[in-house]
Amino acid sequence: MEIKLVLASPTDFTLIAELAKEIWHKHYVPIIGTEQVEYMLAKIYNKESLLEQTAQKGHRFYLIEEEGTNKKLGFISLSSDDNKNYWIHKFYILNNEQAKGIGTKVFQETLKIMNQPESIKLTVNRQNYKSVNFYFKQGFTINEVADFDIGNNYFMNDFVMLWKKH
Repeated sequence: MEIKLVLASPTDFTLIAELAKEIWHKHYVPIIGTEQVEYMLAKIYNKESLLEQTAQKGHRFYLIEEEGTNKKLGFISLSSDDNKNYWIHKFYILNNEQAKGIGTKVFQETLKIMNQPESIKLTVNRQNYKSVNFYFKQGFTINEVADFDIGNNYFMNDFVMLWKKH
């Protein structure tokens, strides 16, 4: 399967929120529980938050699309202050589309969009073994262990992972 990344606009935010809801409920409920999933979805994926992430924080969202179709498989968001060192803020693929090599293809396309990045950082839940192992396979290492207070007595217990240009 070939994929392409399509730069999202605010008109795509409803679709991004729907994809996030489907993916998070299937993937994260066993890790962090339904209540925290609902809290985070409401906090991060409402239209105002998505607008703030793009307009004020410089995040660029891309929809992951199956080439030759209009089928959306997930999304990714990136930012950079200097066009050399990047953050991947979100990288989500529908659960039934995982383990097909799509993630690796998306990461390779992301490297092209970044145009020779020097480094890439991201955070991933420490209990999300499947994703941690995926990032290891892409060349990331664990840079630090961090706990982020996201309000309402919830924390993100994450690894900050780092990829460096060889």
